[in-house]
Amino acid sequence: MMKRSTLILLKTLTWIACLWSMALLVYGAVTNTLGPDPTANIELTTGYNTLLLLILSLAITPLRKLSPRLSWLIKFRRLLGLFAFFYGTVHLLTYVALYAGFNVQTMLDDIAKRKFITMGVAAWLLLVPLALTSTNWAIRKLGGKNWNRLHKLVYVAAVCGIIHYWWQVKTGVLSPLRLTLVLAVLLAARPVLTWWQRRKVRAATV
Repeated sequence: MMKRSTLILLKTLTWIACLWSMALLVYGAVTNTLGPDPTANIELTTGYNTLLLLILSLAITPLRKLSPRLSWLIKFRRLLGLFAFFYGTVHLLTYVALYAGFNVQTMLDDIAKRKFITMGVAAWLLLVPLALTSTNWAIRKLGGKNWNRLHKLVYVAAVCGIIHYWWQVKTGVLSPLRLTLVLAVLLAARPVLTWWQRRKVRAATV
């Protein structure tokens, strides 16, 4: 079992790592060093971090199934998921404030005309109930089974986020490829590892 002091240290380092990118963005905004298109820089960085943190949170369950020694990683899944929602919200607000200028009609027109924006909004909306029910109180109120069923939406949100990324970049740009491959492996690993664990249990009972 992990020592409390070690867990606190690791969580502190996780907070620092997750906030580091945001700190750099804030510093760049204050010092006017975000490049020729600061808004695009903020939008790209926050969107990428959203997907990265989502994928990291999804990697925890497969890793725990592969090795019981990594069971302690579960203590970081909620934290990573909430930071993913945080960056996703900043990503959305960047569009709302800096691109659409808080103009509701502009936003509605963009959602209707630009499919990558539609997919991005869908991904964020899927994350909202997950963030709102991330507390222990919500788990008790919903019940374990219902909570787990609801939180499977994270897979749909991640897929929508990846599609949003692909539809946003220009044709021929392959920057979303690495995240896409990692997500594909994680999605494929889930049923495979479940089957493998069940086979091990059946073998042990024979």
